[in-house]
Amino acid sequence: MVQKRIDDHPILSPKDEREVRFSWNGKEMTGLDGEMISSALIANDIHVFGHHEKDNSPQGIFCANGQCSQCLVLVNGRPLKACMTPLCGGMDVRSVDGLPSIPEDTDKAKPLDTPLNEVDVLIIGGGPAGLSASIELGERGVDVLLIDDKDRLGGKLVLQTHKFFGSVEDSYAGTRGYEIGKILSEKVRALESVEVWLETTAVGVFSDGIVGAVKGSEYRLIRPKKLLVATGAREKMLSFPGNTLPGVYGAGAFQTLVNRDLVKCSERVLIVGGGNVGLIAGYHAIQAGIGVVALVEALPQVGGYKVHADKLRRLGVPILTRHTVLAAHGSDKVGSVTIAGLDDSWKVVPGTERTFEVDTILIAVGLSEVNEFYLKANEWGIDVYSAGDAQEIAEASAAMFTGKIEGMRICSALGLDVGEIPAEWEEKAIILKSKPGPVREWIPPEREEGVFPIFHCTQEVPCNPCTSVCPVGAIRTENDSITGLPYMPDLSKCIGCLSCVAICPGLAATVVDYRKDAKNPTVTLPYEIWRKEVEPGTKVPVSDRDGAVLGRFPVEKVIANPKYPGTLMVQVKLPRDAAKRAVGIWVQEENREPSELYEKEPLPDSAVICRCERVTAGEIRSAIRSGVRDMNQLKALTRAGMGACGSKTCRVMIHRIFREEGIDVSEVTDRTDRPLFVEVPMGALAGERRDGIE
Repeated sequence: MVQKRIDDHPILSPKDEREVRFSWNGKEMTGLDGEMISSALIANDIHVFGHHEKDNSPQGIFCANGQCSQCLVLVNGRPLKACMTPLCGGMDVRSVDGLPSIPEDTDKAKPLDTPLNEVDVLIIGGGPAGLSASIELGERGVDVLLIDDKDRLGGKLVLQTHKFFGSVEDSYAGTRGYEIGKILSEKVRALESVEVWLETTAVGVFSDGIVGAVKGSEYRLIRPKKLLVATGAREKMLSFPGNTLPGVYGAGAFQTLVNRDLVKCSERVLIVGGGNVGLIAGYHAIQAGIGVVALVEALPQVGGYKVHADKLRRLGVPILTRHTVLAAHGSDKVGSVTIAGLDDSWKVVPGTERTFEVDTILIAVGLSEVNEFYLKANEWGIDVYSAGDAQEIAEASAAMFTGKIEGMRICSALGLDVGEIPAEWEEKAIILKSKPGPVREWIPPEREEGVFPIFHCTQEVPCNPCTSVCPVGAIRTENDSITGLPYMPDLSKCIGCLSCVAICPGLAATVVDYRKDAKNPTVTLPYEIWRKEVEPGTKVPVSDRDGAVLGRFPVEKVIANPKYPGTLMVQVKLPRDAAKRAVGIWVQEENREPSELYEKEPLPDSAVICRCERVTAGEIRSAIRSGVRDMNQLKALTRAGMGACGSKTCRVMIHRIFREEGIDVSEVTDRTDRPLFVEVPMGALAGERRDGIE
């Protein structure tokens, strides 16, 4: 079988792990040693991992982050999450059809004393916030234990192939996310006082100040003096008929498959959500050779950075604002999707429905804080702190700053003389969390001689790496602010080095050179897709900021700056009237038409709200109308929230149905959260230890 792998990527190198053999429902297959079982299955074009015992609905992955439990499979007879279980040679993997059988008691588990680790600081989460806090603490000799449930440090940074915004000195602006993850990880690994436990899942916080965690297959107890929760965020779900079909992914799952594991999980994708996550995921899809049919956004404009939206437009992706998804269609997997326009009252406009053939729907309608550990620790009176998305949903650059700040606060709480937290840290954290400013009119420079840059960004966002790399210091930002738009006060100072083109995270800087030909100046365009499409002599469709094609022109030269790998600088000669407007190269030449803002109208009764127990909006609405005002009672009556994920995805949507029914959520008794927050094998709690899965 030909596997669906990404062997040609403009940024990432092919995987070099050895192939191993395993079986899926008795059929022999191959995968890469150590990759997650879910990735190995999807690489083999297996998208249905089992069927639900309630209605036989197909089950696949949604989050690929261990949160939703939709990817349960039987591994050598044991039910495990495919997205969190590494593949080993010889594994017998089978689908779960109905409820898995409980393994027979083989008397292999021998209860042991559970080890207790005493530590000054426990940090849950090895993403940008947890790593940054570990560095602040470790550099001061604080005894730190950093745990993370993945097989490597970096958190969501591992999934990010794009260049980051912010500033070069503070948040590695112009560096790709996965590279930042490596930089921070190496700093942490070099600190003697910081111990790292990978593949370790925190499962509960208890009243005696102890945190329970499963390390591999072994249950461990940790008693920290201080606890920092840097657990990140989880995907929000969107409710529409067909929303649980395999092929409906959260953005994080899609990026995990495409960027971390280099699995080509799709051929044609529709993206729902115009925030930065959706916009960036669309760009990642195109880099992976996946067609983006369209991106739909319920608001009148995208909520993410305009430069991200512009990157998609000029690659040929339609961005349809005032649109939403109505339904996904398919039997065992997504085969098509129907979208429709919205009017000013958020009602579907009759006659605007359109259905498109896709195999994937990517949901990017917001994130929720993974803060249950923080809330429970606070309830028990533990000295607990939070950072990153667990504190407030924001960009990864902001998470680095909140991690640094909380690390300093913990140092002070431990009695270390670290002085005051720099006021500029707090200020920069606030700036990096800020929403993008209004879009301004773009006014090109009047000059038409010599060589100079043109900045096509027209929206204030926290970003200024172009000012740092200019060798003659000629680039400034308005008011010298990190959020000010860039400009060059004296264009004659430009030496044509192209550094600003290479580093710009938004791919919004170009350089126009009139020195050799004033009528047909040479324009240098940033490009991060397939090199084979821009070889010298090839005619390429050049587009402006809004994605309009200015014409097809031959490539004169392709330049790669080794300081900024992955970003090619493609030089083309353009007519004088088009040179300043040119920004990018159109890739999708075929015109592929296409949080709560998407769901202003009442949810259809058939929409599944509780994925784990297959409870519909109609069932929940009926219970509410009968007088239910208690989430615990609702769970007992309908099983909503009783499933393996512990209401991580359905809780917010159930609250929404209460509001639709005219019930103030403050009048609703929330469900009682009790540890354990994550599923734990009984064998782990019993003290059973394994080097591998038997």
